[in-house]
Amino acid sequence: MTTDNRVGAHGPTGAGDLARLSINQQTVRQLSIPQLARCCRALGIPGVGLWRSPVQACGVRRVAQVVRDAGLTVTSLCRGGFFTASDPGQWDAALADNRTAIDEAAALGTNTLVLVSGGLPTGSKDLVAARERVAEALGQLVPYATEHGVRLAIEPLHPMFASDRCVVSTLCQALDLAERFPAEHVGVVVDTYHLWWDEQVPGQLARAGRSGRIAAFQLADWITPLPEGSLLGRGQLGDGCVDLRGFRERVDAVGYSGPVEVEVFNPGLWHRPGMEVLEEVAERYREHVW
Repeated sequence: MTTDNRVGAHGPTGAGDLARLSINQQTVRQLSIPQLARCCRALGIPGVGLWRSPVQACGVRRVAQVVRDAGLTVTSLCRGGFFTASDPGQWDAALADNRTAIDEAAALGTNTLVLVSGGLPTGSKDLVAARERVAEALGQLVPYATEHGVRLAIEPLHPMFASDRCVVSTLCQALDLAERFPAEHVGVVVDTYHLWWDEQVPGQLARAGRSGRIAAFQLADWITPLPEGSLLGRGQLGDGCVDLRGFRERVDAVGYSGPVEVEVFNPGLWHRPGMEVLEEVAERYREHVW
């Protein structure tokens, strides 16, 4: 059975409260998982999004217990994917690693495994072929994920990452891939940092909503000028140019009622006390999202 990871699904979701808020671990990576769990519990934040590397370092079973003991929900696990290698050995290794990620998601009690597709294979310039490799990998993994109650969630990344990290750059492209499979097995991730610029997003959100394809909703702001190494250049909520409240309203309007996960990769936040950052996230969430 698929775990219901909707933070606040059985409680109030009024404007200004934190019933749907989830903190992605990378927002406060300076905190250990037990510290993150304690801080979220103290602040009344009900959800956390976890990353595989720190989970593995701490131990999957221990993390699952820590989160349960704190009364938290794991809203997503990041990340699987990187499917585009043309070398047969690398391809097989990627599939094996993704099956392990599915096992980890199931053990943590989340039904959402976020997938970053991977960039162009070395020496290739064929984006279409690379996306077909993603579709092929999904076909290989969906039966295993379904057996374990895990939904695969395709995340489109900003086009500046297409060459080396993610050949899926728009919500339309992500939906084109996801719709080859049943909605309960493959969905998409809506991340404001990656999608805010695309004028087609409102129509694609409606498309996603009609078929229940939105598996995760993530927030970060876009700040300029971009810091060197834009992968780590996400802005704290309210520090940039993204209409975060408008995005949330559109996502809600198409039927999404799940977690609102704040995922901010920013070294400036990592150098501050974690509890201070979490308090600021909660304040900004109330101010700029609701």
